[in-house]
Amino acid sequence: MKKIAVIGGGASGLVAAIAAARTNHQAQITVYEKKDAAGRKILATGNGRCNLTNKDMKPAYFRSEYMPAVEKVLDRFGYEDTLRFFESLGLMTKTRGNYIYPMSDQASTVLELLKLELERLHVRVCTDAQVTEVVPVSGGFWVKTGSAGKKQKMDAVILACGGKANAKLGSDGSGYALAKSLGHSMVPVVPALVQLKVKNHPFVKAAGVRIDAEVTAICDGKETASDHGEVQITAYGISGIPVFQISRFISGALYRKKTVKVKMDFFPEKSEKELLELLLKRKEGREQMNSGEYLLGIFHQKMIPRFLEQARIRMHTKVGEISEQQMKSLVQAIKKNVVTIETTNGFDNAQVCAGGISAEEINPDTMESRYIEDLYLTGELLDVDGICGGYNLQWAWATGYLAGAAAAKCKR
Repeated sequence: MKKIAVIGGGASGLVAAIAAARTNHQAQITVYEKKDAAGRKILATGNGRCNLTNKDMKPAYFRSEYMPAVEKVLDRFGYEDTLRFFESLGLMTKTRGNYIYPMSDQASTVLELLKLELERLHVRVCTDAQVTEVVPVSGGFWVKTGSAGKKQKMDAVILACGGKANAKLGSDGSGYALAKSLGHSMVPVVPALVQLKVKNHPFVKAAGVRIDAEVTAICDGKETASDHGEVQITAYGISGIPVFQISRFISGALYRKKTVKVKMDFFPEKSEKELLELLLKRKEGREQMNSGEYLLGIFHQKMIPRFLEQARIRMHTKVGEISEQQMKSLVQAIKKNVVTIETTNGFDNAQVCAGGISAEEINPDTMESRYIEDLYLTGELLDVDGICGGYNLQWAWATGYLAGAAAAKCKR
């Protein structure tokens, strides 16, 4: 009887265990989860609704130092395979645009169905079980757990330990040490899909505001990434999906000690010239109105004083007294507002990590290590991260399934 250890009870680990059990009904499969319950991070995905995957699934939405692995994995297990897998569990899904969610809109439904399938397949799930060492030996591996070093002999091992993002949900980076002890190397790990802290934050008094904007990362003077959507102004800086989308580039630049700024365009639907014309025309008939009232109807009330302050226009200045040069400065404050990024909001607040175990060191057909036979690596442990929209979960499901199916066929 084959014995397979799955280290990590997150998205990729649970799917790996199911795939292994379905592929080899005689195999004895054990999931080791260091927290008191498996799948806790799944519950937090998609704001508790679990954005399972995305119909627009392309390698271009992922980042890695070795993109051929991403392309191969997605070719072997795409979003349609994910849908078929969850349909086999009894999950019905729905779409919002290209985003795919459970019909129930509950991440808890996804986790419960995974757990029910594990029970049906007689997969053993050990919680509060910290794996401290994996030792290759003749005929398999010793898997050691706990401070006492209790060990079990396994024929195959799947490392599905996650990265370092959000340690309270289980991803504390311990998987990196296990993989490195087995000969694998790492691409530096930084937070991704994370909020940004702004130095001398000019919008601190506008905390809580949500505003449409285009955000652009500028690293050592070079524009490196851009996105458009709803930006959230916070007491410490900026957040929201477009900020998350550019954050992995900013994290990497900060890691390399580069100067990082973010340019924000709070009126992306018009050019600078068009906005200037709009504001000048808006002055007509409003000459006796004060400047604070003049921008009402365009921007959130908390943002207006911030824009005027940066354009050096007093709130009570009459509109008729605002010079054309001041109006141009106002356009700059709205269209080209540049803030300096001090740091990110850290691993504990990041949704995923950028970096990890080199994807070049695994066989993307099976997720097997190129160094050690019957050792498999999956999910966020690897140097692959996707943008918001179900891409990181797709990577977890895909790599977990491929690894589990392959491990069940190991020759031992």
